[in-house]
Amino acid sequence: MSLVVVNLGLPKTGTTTLARALRRASLRTADHRIRDSHASEDAPAGAYIAELMYDGYFTTGDPAARLTGFQAISELSVLRDGKSLWPQTDFGIINALRTHHPGIKFLATWRDPFAISQSMLAWSNLGTTRIPAATIPGLPKGYGETTAERTRWINDHYAHLDAIFAGTDAYLRGDSTRDDAPDRSSAFLGRKLPWWGHLNRNPERVVA
Repeated sequence: MSLVVVNLGLPKTGTTTLARALRRASLRTADHRIRDSHASEDAPAGAYIAELMYDGYFTTGDPAARLTGFQAISELSVLRDGKSLWPQTDFGIINALRTHHPGIKFLATWRDPFAISQSMLAWSNLGTTRIPAATIPGLPKGYGETTAERTRWINDHYAHLDAIFAGTDAYLRGDSTRDDAPDRSSAFLGRKLPWWGHLNRNPERVVA
Protein backbone atom coordinates (compact mmCIF):
# COMPACT_ATOMS: atom_id res chain seq x y z
CA MET A 1 0.00 0.00 0.00
CA SER A 2 1.47 3.33 -1.04
CA LEU A 3 0.96 6.77 0.40
CA VAL A 4 -1.87 8.75 -1.16
CA VAL A 5 -1.48 12.09 0.61
CA VAL A 6 0.91 13.77 3.03
CA ASN A 7 0.20 17.03 4.84
CA LEU A 8 3.13 19.45 4.94
CA GLY A 9 1.38 22.05 7.07
CA LEU A 10 2.73 23.29 10.39
CA PRO A 11 1.17 22.42 13.76
CA LYS A 12 -1.97 24.35 14.77
CA THR A 13 -3.20 24.69 11.19
CA GLY A 14 -5.98 22.10 11.33
CA THR A 15 -3.89 18.93 11.24
CA THR A 16 -6.04 17.09 13.78
CA THR A 17 -9.20 17.98 11.90
CA LEU A 18 -7.58 16.75 8.70
CA ALA A 19 -6.59 13.47 10.37
CA ARG A 20 -10.17 12.71 11.34
CA ALA A 21 -11.48 13.77 7.93
CA LEU A 22 -9.05 11.42 6.17
CA ARG A 23 -9.89 8.55 8.50
CA ARG A 24 -13.61 9.09 7.92
CA ALA A 25 -12.80 8.87 4.20
CA SER A 26 -11.41 5.37 4.87
CA LEU A 27 -7.75 6.33 4.54
CA ARG A 28 -5.43 4.69 7.06
CA THR A 29 -3.90 7.83 8.55
CA ALA A 30 -0.86 8.44 10.75
CA ASP A 31 -1.01 11.61 12.86
CA HIS A 32 2.06 12.73 14.83
CA ARG A 33 2.49 9.39 16.65
CA ILE A 34 1.56 5.76 16.00
CA ARG A 35 -1.68 4.72 17.66
CA ASP A 36 -1.87 1.45 19.59
CA SER A 37 -4.35 0.12 17.05
CA HIS A 38 -1.98 0.88 14.16
CA ALA A 39 1.21 -0.43 15.76
CA SER A 40 3.48 -2.88 13.98
CA GLU A 41 7.02 -4.18 14.29
CA ASP A 42 8.29 -1.38 12.04
CA ALA A 43 6.11 1.30 13.61
CA PRO A 44 5.63 0.59 17.34
CA ALA A 45 2.92 2.24 19.38
CA GLY A 46 3.84 5.76 20.45
CA ALA A 47 6.63 6.17 17.91
CA TYR A 48 6.86 9.64 16.41
CA ILE A 49 6.08 9.82 12.69
CA ALA A 50 9.01 12.20 12.15
CA GLU A 51 11.51 9.74 13.61
CA LEU A 52 10.14 6.87 11.56
CA MET A 53 10.35 8.97 8.40
CA TYR A 54 13.96 9.99 8.96
CA ASP A 55 14.91 6.41 9.80
CA GLY A 56 13.29 5.17 6.60
CA TYR A 57 14.89 7.94 4.56
CA PHE A 58 18.43 7.34 5.77
CA THR A 59 18.28 3.53 5.76
CA THR A 60 16.36 2.87 2.53
CA GLY A 61 15.84 6.21 0.78
CA ASP A 62 12.06 6.00 1.27
CA PRO A 63 10.76 8.10 4.19
CA ALA A 64 7.67 5.87 4.37
CA ALA A 65 9.58 2.58 4.51
CA ARG A 66 8.57 2.04 8.16
CA LEU A 67 5.01 3.25 7.59
CA THR A 68 3.80 0.28 5.56
CA GLY A 69 0.02 0.15 5.44
CA PHE A 70 -0.55 3.85 5.89
CA GLN A 71 -2.16 5.83 3.09
CA ALA A 72 -2.05 9.30 4.62
CA ILE A 73 -0.01 11.35 7.08
CA SER A 74 -1.64 14.40 8.64
CA GLU A 75 1.04 15.77 10.98
CA LEU A 76 4.76 15.16 10.56
CA SER A 77 6.73 17.19 13.08
CA VAL A 78 7.72 16.54 16.68
CA LEU A 79 8.94 19.04 19.26
CA ARG A 80 9.11 17.29 22.61
CA ASP A 81 11.10 14.72 24.56
CA GLY A 82 14.30 16.42 23.44
CA LYS A 83 13.41 15.94 19.76
CA SER A 84 12.98 18.66 17.14
CA LEU A 85 12.23 17.05 13.78
CA TRP A 86 10.39 18.79 10.94
CA PRO A 87 10.14 16.62 7.80
CA GLN A 88 7.68 19.04 6.20
CA THR A 89 10.50 21.60 5.91
CA ASP A 90 13.01 19.15 4.41
CA PHE A 91 13.39 19.12 0.62
CA GLY A 92 15.18 15.77 0.77
CA ILE A 93 12.21 14.11 2.50
CA ILE A 94 9.69 15.71 0.16
CA ASN A 95 11.65 14.80 -2.96
CA ALA A 96 12.12 11.21 -1.77
CA LEU A 97 8.38 10.85 -1.15
CA ARG A 98 7.69 12.03 -4.70
CA THR A 99 10.24 9.57 -6.06
CA HIS A 100 9.11 6.51 -4.12
CA HIS A 101 5.35 7.15 -4.22
CA PRO A 102 4.32 8.12 -7.75
CA GLY A 103 1.01 9.96 -7.81
CA ILE A 104 1.28 11.09 -4.18
CA LYS A 105 -0.42 14.37 -3.34
CA PHE A 106 0.68 16.96 -0.84
CA LEU A 107 -1.63 19.14 1.21
CA ALA A 108 -0.42 22.07 3.28
CA THR A 109 -3.01 22.97 5.90
CA TRP A 110 -2.89 26.73 6.37
CA ARG A 111 -4.67 29.71 7.87
CA ASP A 112 -3.72 33.30 8.60
CA PRO A 113 -0.08 33.26 9.86
CA PHE A 114 -0.89 35.54 12.79
CA ALA A 115 -3.66 33.15 13.85
CA ILE A 116 -1.29 30.18 13.57
CA SER A 117 1.29 32.04 15.66
CA GLN A 118 -1.23 32.91 18.37
CA SER A 119 -2.53 29.35 18.46
CA MET A 120 1.02 28.06 18.91
CA LEU A 121 1.43 30.55 21.75
CA ALA A 122 -1.70 29.30 23.51
CA TRP A 123 -1.06 25.58 23.04
CA SER A 124 0.62 24.28 26.19
CA ASN A 125 4.18 25.68 26.21
CA LEU A 126 4.70 25.33 22.46
CA GLY A 127 5.12 29.02 21.63
CA THR A 128 6.39 30.25 24.98
CA THR A 129 9.11 27.68 25.66
CA ARG A 130 9.51 24.80 23.23
CA ILE A 131 9.84 26.77 19.97
CA PRO A 132 12.31 29.40 21.26
CA ALA A 133 14.41 26.72 23.00
CA ALA A 134 14.65 24.42 19.98
CA THR A 135 16.63 24.38 16.78
CA ILE A 136 14.02 24.31 13.99
CA PRO A 137 14.67 24.63 10.25
CA GLY A 138 14.28 28.32 9.48
CA LEU A 139 13.98 29.19 13.17
CA PRO A 140 17.28 28.67 15.03
CA LYS A 141 17.45 28.32 18.80
CA GLY A 142 16.73 31.63 20.49
CA TYR A 143 14.24 32.79 17.87
CA GLY A 144 10.47 32.33 17.77
CA GLU A 145 9.57 33.92 21.08
CA THR A 146 7.88 36.94 19.47
CA THR A 147 4.89 37.10 17.17
CA ALA A 148 6.97 38.82 14.49
CA GLU A 149 9.56 36.03 14.48
CA ARG A 150 7.00 33.24 14.44
CA THR A 151 4.93 34.77 11.66
CA ARG A 152 8.01 35.37 9.49
CA TRP A 153 8.96 31.71 9.90
CA ILE A 154 5.40 30.57 9.16
CA ASN A 155 5.13 32.72 6.03
CA ASP A 156 8.46 31.52 4.70
CA HIS A 157 7.67 27.85 5.29
CA TYR A 158 4.64 28.11 3.02
CA ALA A 159 6.53 30.23 0.49
CA HIS A 160 9.12 27.44 0.35
CA LEU A 161 6.42 24.84 -0.32
CA ASP A 162 4.83 27.05 -2.99
CA ALA A 163 8.22 27.30 -4.71
CA ILE A 164 8.92 23.55 -4.54
CA PHE A 165 5.56 22.67 -6.08
CA ALA A 166 5.24 25.56 -8.55
CA GLY A 167 3.63 24.34 -11.76
CA THR A 168 2.42 21.02 -10.36
CA ASP A 169 -1.12 19.86 -9.62
CA ALA A 170 0.11 17.53 -6.86
CA TYR A 171 -0.02 20.24 -4.20
CA LEU A 172 -2.74 22.25 -2.48
CA ARG A 173 -2.26 24.94 0.14
CA GLY A 174 -5.57 24.58 1.93
CA ASP A 175 -7.01 27.31 4.13
CA SER A 176 -8.69 25.30 6.88
CA THR A 177 -10.93 28.24 7.86
CA ARG A 178 -12.66 28.57 4.48
CA ASP A 179 -16.25 27.37 4.24
CA ASP A 180 -15.34 25.40 1.13
CA ALA A 181 -12.24 23.79 2.70
CA PRO A 182 -13.71 20.25 2.64
CA ASP A 183 -14.94 20.63 -0.94
CA ARG A 184 -11.56 21.92 -2.16
CA SER A 185 -9.74 19.10 -0.35
CA SER A 186 -12.16 16.51 -1.70
CA ALA A 187 -11.72 17.76 -5.26
CA PHE A 188 -7.94 17.79 -4.87
CA LEU A 189 -7.81 14.25 -3.51
CA GLY A 190 -10.48 12.87 -5.81
CA ARG A 191 -12.14 11.38 -2.74
CA LYS A 192 -15.23 12.48 -0.81
CA LEU A 193 -14.56 13.66 2.73
CA PRO A 194 -17.76 12.80 4.61
CA TRP A 195 -16.75 14.70 7.78
CA TRP A 196 -15.17 18.08 8.49
CA GLY A 197 -15.14 19.88 11.81
CA HIS A 198 -12.87 21.67 14.29
CA LEU A 199 -10.68 19.77 16.76
CA ASN A 200 -7.97 20.81 19.23
CA ARG A 201 -9.16 24.39 19.50
CA ASN A 202 -7.63 26.46 22.26
CA PRO A 203 -8.13 30.00 23.62
CA GLU A 204 -5.73 32.36 21.89
CA ARG A 205 -3.83 35.11 23.69
CA VAL A 206 -2.20 38.07 22.07
CA VAL A 207 1.35 39.19 22.87
CA ALA A 208 4.02 41.14 21.00
